[in-house]
Amino acid sequence: MSEWAGKRYWLVGASEGIGEALARKLSAVGVHLILSARSEDKLNQLAEALPGRADVVTIDVSDMDSIREAAEKVGDVDGVVQLAGVYWPFGAKDWNADQAEAMADINFTGAMRLMGAVVPRFVERDRGHIVLTGSLSGFRGLPGAAAYTASKAGIMVLAESLHADLHKTNVKVQLVNPGFVKTRLTDKNDFKMPFIMEPEEAAQQIFEHMTTDSFKRSFPAVFSWVFRGSQFLPDWLYYKLFA
Repeated sequence: MSEWAGKRYWLVGASEGIGEALARKLSAVGVHLILSARSEDKLNQLAEALPGRADVVTIDVSDMDSIREAAEKVGDVDGVVQLAGVYWPFGAKDWNADQAEAMADINFTGAMRLMGAVVPRFVERDRGHIVLTGSLSGFRGLPGAAAYTASKAGIMVLAESLHADLHKTNVKVQLVNPGFVKTRLTDKNDFKMPFIMEPEEAAQQIFEHMTTDSFKRSFPAVFSWVFRGSQFLPDWLYYKLFA
């Protein structure tokens, strides 16, 4: 607990789901949290329920001005955890242009905007901790999820590139790739979701990863082998099996 007590972490996407669960875990070990999302009411309710200190700063990751304003209010932090995202289940045969654009803009470009506000600060002082949230779906293209999968793949490559640039500095970059987690977003799915986790289980995985020096954690472990292993399949076999 002593390693975490008094640290300041900015959680972007903290109002519900994994973000809320992770906030509870970090607060329990003494982290001073800055909770951000669009819903001020939900953030205030969470902040009041946490055992430790928590401040609320609203943010819209689709708006760079909002991110800059939030970053100024937040000030210096020890770490940033990117969790904000949206999801609608559809593929090429049922393409929804508005929802596809929203997933690209909030999930991926939102993460890019956030990095624009925090990476230069961390690099300048040569200290900081960045946690980006990808997905098992981002390892390779999947049917019925083109827009979401692409947005998560973008985050995963962003994290890999930042890690490549910063791994010899004192700025630690980490990537987490969850599988199915029971949230308001996955409630939209009408198919069976193998190895689905509760938000608290996913948050525990993320917290444990944050305590290590490893770059990437994909979970649940057994389920992740399917997606990680698919990267080594030739195209003809991959699409025969997955498409």
